[in-house]
Parts: sequence; C-alpha cells; structure tokens
Amino acid sequence: MKSSCYIALLRGVNVGRAKRIAMADLRKLISDLGFSGVRSLLNSGNVVFRGAAQKTAAVAAAIEEALVLKLGVASRVTVLTADELNAVLAANPLLAHATDLARMLVFVLTNPADRKLVEPLDGQDWRPEALALGKRAVYVWCPTGMIDSRPAAALGKALGDATTSRNWNTLCKLRALCEEAPT
Repeated sequence: MKSSCYIALLRGVNVGRAKRIAMADLRKLISDLGFSGVRSLLNSGNVVFRGAAQKTAAVAAAIEEALVLKLGVASRVTVLTADELNAVLAANPLLAHATDLARMLVFVLTNPADRKLVEPLDGQDWRPEALALGKRAVYVWCPTGMIDSRPAAALGKALGDATTSRNWNTLCKLRALCEEAPT
C-alpha cells in the first residue's frame, strides 16, 4: 500500500489560554490513529506524519474526533498532503513583496470550495498590505504584522474557522520535515 506524507494544521491550538495541548500528547494521539513518523513543529499544532494514502478530509475528521474524545479539545484540523503543500508554496504570487517572510501569511482553506467566500476580497487595494487568492490558499503580506492587518481581519470574517494561517517560514519548515520523513 502506498504511504503518503501528511501535514496537519490545528486551528487555534496553544494560542492564549484556550485549546492547550502538549505536543507530546498530540504526537501520541496521531500515532494511536495508526500513523507513523509523527513529528511536531513549534507548539502550535503543526504535525507531519506518514500513513496509507487516503482522503485528507477523512484524516482531518479522525484527528478532530480523537482530539475531543482523548484530549477534550475541539479544534478544526486542516490536512494537506506533501504535494498539496508544495502546490500552495509554489503558487504564492506575493513572495516578491515580502521583505520579512515571518510576515508573509498563508491562510490555508480547509475546504477548497470555500475559495468563493473570499473572491470579493481579491483585487482590493490593501496597501501597504497585499492579498492574493490561490487555488487552496489566500496569501497575505502584512509588513506591519498580523494583529492590525485589514486583509487578515477580512479573511477571518469571511471564513471563520474554515481556514487556518501559518507564516511562510513555518510552512517551509513543515515541507522540510515532510521531505525528511522516511518513506
């Protein structure tokens, strides 16, 4: 059976006091679901792991259910394959604008069909910030940071928990972890 590398992004984990999860517990939870090579990045719900090829929505649903049942934490989970993450990274039209990659945010759409919810935001004048709509992600350049970012706030309003964001550096580190993972 073919093995795939998956990247799970948990929304809102370990941000503030709510949804606190130890990464060791999260790694064990995913291992207990039958996945191997489980590795976490940072303390904010970024996990890379391997398993039999299956639909990412099914993997996400299994993790969401286990989070509630085993850890008592409800969190929306977005799962990408390594190929999907590579496509998201390759499609970023705003990289030329980014002078600080920690301020280049990528809002990954949990369901690609939600893209239609943010189409009205694409093409608006967000200067000095920028927003660009991709196939599976929305790219936001926040030169002064995310806290007061107008496009980030507009995305949050339009999508609610149907997205999770990571900065560019984090996504690149997740890709590297996936490339290191044994096949």
